[in-house]
Amino acid sequence: MSDLPSTEDLRDQARSALARCGVDAALLTGAHTSRTPITGDDLVPVAWGDQGAADRAVDIAQDAFQVWRTTPAPARGALVKRLGELLTEHKEPLADLVTLEVGKIRSEARGEVQEMVDICDFAVGLSRQLYGRTMPSERPGHRLMETWHPLGVVGVVSAFNFPVAVWSWNAAVALVCGDAVVWKPSELTPLTALACGALLDRAAADVGAPTGLNQVLLGDADVAGRLVDNPAVPLVSATGSVRMGRAVAQRVAARLGQSLLELGGNNAAVVAPSADLDLATRGIVFAAAGTAGQRCTSLRRLIVHETVVDQLLESLTSAYRRLPIGNPLADSTLVGPLVHDRAFADLQKALEEVRSDGGEVLVGGGRRLAEEAPDAYYAEPAMTRVRTQTEVVRRETFAPLLHVLTYSDFDEALDLHNAVPQGLSSSIFTADHAEAERFLASDGSDCGIVNVNIGTSGAEIGGAFGGQKETGGGRESGSDAWKAYMRRATNTMNYSGELPLAQGVDFTV
Repeated sequence: MSDLPSTEDLRDQARSALARCGVDAALLTGAHTSRTPITGDDLVPVAWGDQGAADRAVDIAQDAFQVWRTTPAPARGALVKRLGELLTEHKEPLADLVTLEVGKIRSEARGEVQEMVDICDFAVGLSRQLYGRTMPSERPGHRLMETWHPLGVVGVVSAFNFPVAVWSWNAAVALVCGDAVVWKPSELTPLTALACGALLDRAAADVGAPTGLNQVLLGDADVAGRLVDNPAVPLVSATGSVRMGRAVAQRVAARLGQSLLELGGNNAAVVAPSADLDLATRGIVFAAAGTAGQRCTSLRRLIVHETVVDQLLESLTSAYRRLPIGNPLADSTLVGPLVHDRAFADLQKALEEVRSDGGEVLVGGGRRLAEEAPDAYYAEPAMTRVRTQTEVVRRETFAPLLHVLTYSDFDEALDLHNAVPQGLSSSIFTADHAEAERFLASDGSDCGIVNVNIGTSGAEIGGAFGGQKETGGGRESGSDAWKAYMRRATNTMNYSGELPLAQGVDFTV
């Protein structure tokens, strides 16, 4: 007998979570139906918008922006503070929806909601720290300074794998910066978006903020395209595949807008001879198999020194074979389902390519629970041994697939690490201080996230999140990522009573 819940129980759980978050029942009707990867069945109907809905959402957000941009930043912070309180109060129903729509295990679903709370805390503090600067002027009696101002309506296009956290990274920061937001969530995760939208609407009402600051836009790729093309949206923040990012970047650039892109990752970890292999094993298994390999920061490549590869592979293979795979609602489960059949097909294709290229599949790759849930895809996390970085190794497979390579000297490891088109996250496991410093240096890892003695996944909101090369170059969340959501003005104040020109120009009339 399967440990999977019935689809009817899942539907009841979804409707209960939506009601607890205050989602209007009128929104839960329509021709499109959300789906759960837990059983592969439909959950709750939702209404999708058309291209006209995108224009209307932008118009509503633009009207709200006219009021919001002149609201003092600390008062804008009060809205985000209230949102964080409501997210904390509704952590369980939101985590339920994340698990139901994405298939994340309970601890990861709760962790994603906690990321939302954390970014709200960060943004509230930020609302009193949107600092400009004063620079010395070359002209006497002048002050030179820069100030930061709200940008406008921010379009957010998010992916399925982090259905709520990525929106919050953008929305919490954009709101304290004085912007309004139009959110186009993944077609696979409409319920989590409706729940977050309802909580933000409630927060706005509680603190007296303008209505319409956050618009949730459900629909297909054409609806997202309409948002991307709208000249009233000065910034589009898009998370997804490299293919999607190329299209977004070109369309936004064609109208001279700004884009913030978080795209593919083909992340690697280097394991040095001095590494603590027990520590490395734990970090590798979570980074490679957590979220069923469906994180942009998931570990895809493992570059191991030839003197320790056999010992490490023995530990990893043993750990992989013990991974509990199944119902993500069960506390004992560590690996839930893939989001759909295409992800499983991509995994199988990649494994076949490895074999064709002369590599070896060491463990995993099979399917679980197919008889109990023929429309759900539970994959055994797979690990391969490859000789070189062939095309399949250089390509991101969005599934629990880890390719293992070996190296003999550190320069070779760095060359292998950097020889892929993507540049998101990276790590090294070593007790050699010089190796760690070299990995962090300008001629070391070429990624936007570079870690020592931890895995590639699990970023904190205090640091800017993003990558280089085909990953897109954008930065979200912490540090000074807020600057992407504002416009900079350079100001000159003349209090001298004279009119000296810069660079000593003489233009006497």
